[in-house]
Amino acid sequence: MKKKVVLEIAGGLLMLLFTYAGVSKILQFKKFIRQLDNQPLPNSWTPLLSYAIPGTELAMVILLAVSACRRWGFLLSALFMLVFTVYAALILSNGFSYVPCSCGGVIEQLTWKQHLVFNVVFLLISIWGTVLSFQKISREPA
Repeated sequence: MKKKVVLEIAGGLLMLLFTYAGVSKILQFKKFIRQLDNQPLPNSWTPLLSYAIPGTELAMVILLAVSACRRWGFLLSALFMLVFTVYAALILSNGFSYVPCSCGGVIEQLTWKQHLVFNVVFLLISIWGTVLSFQKISREPA
């Protein structure tokens, strides 16, 4: 019972995060494209990333909302958060020639150090949810 409550809370937090992130990118699509173009990535990636990132965020919300798919939602969330956590760490360690602008919305107000902490917290929530959801599956009959 305790695992179920933890999974519900973790899933809910991640669904809130990814709904906010995905919808805000879609609602401010032109701004999101400008932000992507300012990242230390090839601008030729912008068309793909501009659809893939919010699309993946919203897909994670659906996976997390459907109990039969939740473990895959947690796993995808963990992978997604790992990528963004490593990216924030690279920025803070001067891994790029310049510091790009931050994310949009409320998260835009965070410094890159705060952003890294934020990402680590949600990465840990994702990992915790992944581990618990796969443990739960392995203990239940098929």
